[in-house]
Amino acid sequence: MESESYNLLQLPKVTGPPVEEELSQGEKRKYLPPASRQDPKFEELQKVLIEWINTKLLPEHIVVRSLEEDIFDGLILHHLFQMLTGVKLEVEEMALTAPSQRRKLEVVLEAITRSLQAEERQLKWSVETIFSKDLLATLHLLVALAKHFQPDLPLPTNVQVDVITMESTKSGLKSEKSVEQGPQQRPEDVFDELFKLAPEKVNAVKEAIVNFVNQKLDRLGLSVQNLDTQFADGVFLLLLIGQLEGFFLHLKEFYLTPASPAEMLHNVTLALELLKDEGLLNYPIDPKDIVNKDTKSTLRVLYSLFQKHKLKESTDSAPRGSPI
Repeated sequence: MESESYNLLQLPKVTGPPVEEELSQGEKRKYLPPASRQDPKFEELQKVLIEWINTKLLPEHIVVRSLEEDIFDGLILHHLFQMLTGVKLEVEEMALTAPSQRRKLEVVLEAITRSLQAEERQLKWSVETIFSKDLLATLHLLVALAKHFQPDLPLPTNVQVDVITMESTKSGLKSEKSVEQGPQQRPEDVFDELFKLAPEKVNAVKEAIVNFVNQKLDRLGLSVQNLDTQFADGVFLLLLIGQLEGFFLHLKEFYLTPASPAEMLHNVTLALELLKDEGLLNYPIDPKDIVNKDTKSTLRVLYSLFQKHKLKESTDSAPRGSPI
């Protein structure tokens, strides 16, 4: 049986490309042709997000029917953000005029960006695009929220649609076709294969990595007994990275005794950023997976260090002139 929120779904209205009079000189606007709007995966992505939002906001008796028409003014985003984070924003509840709606949207988006710990240059949305009901920008925003706060949400993967960008130039309208990417399926790696094809070998791999880690942490008077749980707060991970990569981390940069999931997430996010900066992390890892004690994600992170430094030790200890 289809859910109530599914039945309430109103797919975006099919609109034509903007005419020249609608665009000011130099202005660009994205347009989704009908074939893109009717793409099954694109439609499914919207349905999943709408059902997710409606499930989250059910206690507040709020129902979203159209992502284009219901998200732009910041009201739904305001309630969704508070429901996901528990953070109360100082904005007016009902913004009735366009200027007040835009101000509210700006405050909400700033809070979302901070919560996602995202950099402005990485964002695929803005106040302007959301407020102008840009469906693609709205989808990028909602996907980012869903992946951050509910990574197990079954979003359709490998979504891509053709997009036409219209630009008003001195000589008239100029159009350019491009492809917009949605959520992509993560590639399988050695640990996917290990857990799938040789689960009996997982403990042996964990034991080898724990031995390696304890050799490095011993000089700090620390040891790891449980790989699955002791890296969840990011402290051991940061100290290990510091030992291996020669980093000095000031205590002001991380929480030595994290007292909340948010502080744990800060530590793990910092650790992953350090590994990326060193070119050690080639597989996309959500820091929340480490905090949530996902064994496979924890192994991926530790193996990136093990692979580099264990190999280096083997090379350094090999007799000079002998084959390695």
